[in-house]
Amino acid sequence: MSLTLRTISREQHLAYIQSLPSASHMQVPAWADVKAEWRSESLGWFDERTGELVGVGLVLYRQLPKIKRYLAYLPEGPVINWYAPNLNEWLEPMLAHLKQQGAFSVKMGPPVIIRRWEATSIKAGIQNPDVKRLRDIEADFIEPRAFEVADKLRRMGWQQGEDGGAGFGDVQPRYVYQVPLANRSLEEVHKNFNQLWRRNIKKAEKAGVEVVQGGYHDLEEWQRLYEITAVRDHFRPRPLSYFQRMWTALNSEDPNRMRLYFARHNGVNLSAATMLIVGGHVWYSYGASDNIGREFRPSNAMQWRMLRDAYALGATVYDLRGISDSLDETDHLFGLIQFKVGTGGQAAEYLGEWDFPLNKLLHKALDIYMSRR
Repeated sequence: MSLTLRTISREQHLAYIQSLPSASHMQVPAWADVKAEWRSESLGWFDERTGELVGVGLVLYRQLPKIKRYLAYLPEGPVINWYAPNLNEWLEPMLAHLKQQGAFSVKMGPPVIIRRWEATSIKAGIQNPDVKRLRDIEADFIEPRAFEVADKLRRMGWQQGEDGGAGFGDVQPRYVYQVPLANRSLEEVHKNFNQLWRRNIKKAEKAGVEVVQGGYHDLEEWQRLYEITAVRDHFRPRPLSYFQRMWTALNSEDPNRMRLYFARHNGVNLSAATMLIVGGHVWYSYGASDNIGREFRPSNAMQWRMLRDAYALGATVYDLRGISDSLDETDHLFGLIQFKVGTGGQAAEYLGEWDFPLNKLLHKALDIYMSRR
């Protein structure tokens, strides 16, 4: 297939995404409005013979201070046929176009899964003192074509950090935890939860924990819980305006793109979460909880409700987003994978993010700046 690449309209971009079973929420046109501090562009790949749109990419441009040179970023994209034998014919026109737009470096995240591990394998790995990382465990599924994609990218000059983002080194997580929903009953999904999760869901029900959906005007309450979480877990919270913009932008594009959930006890909100939906893929994107009422297990109750709602929407996967690949109990990120493994499901490893320096000097300078942040 011979291809041409050009800028497309938001309408063309969205129509293509809607024609797919799913795509990353960071590749829908409205994500550009969420990242308002970045300039954006929708790119389309066309089959020269038929004129058909066969791939899209949302590019976010971040300008360097004082000079008109940009980092071009395609988070979890572009949305193209990554297994095409002529992958270079897809990516080379994109690099040429981005260079013309003033990009000095390109960062992208191929949405290609390379390995999967079942919860049972991870649990066995955690109990094995010789296992320190996910990669020390034999994967339950390996996609050979993903290795071919990585080889092609290297031959084209794309680069990747030494650890490939294994410990959240990438901008987007390389490792995620997912609960497959396709061709399964809810009873099967629930049965696959570990004993602690099932017990906690039951405990929350007995205690009278109620899970409800919120709206735009409840984002202030979300922010209250989120900032409590930030203090407890030592991270810098995003401002309320970010979530308000996210809600407005995403739900203007599709009224069911973003949801907000609260788990409450006796009328007091104890935990909250945001959920994103693109086709058959549903993400638990942000979570927050109070320091009180944790004994009522509101987070387990809320996740179970969100998962059931995802199932009712016809989702094929419920994605709990990032984990580290560390299985070392002393690692500060270990608790994250331990919590998510309790849902059954699978850990999935993506190819990670890749960089292409269009201007080696500026790219190196950015690398040094990022490493010192």
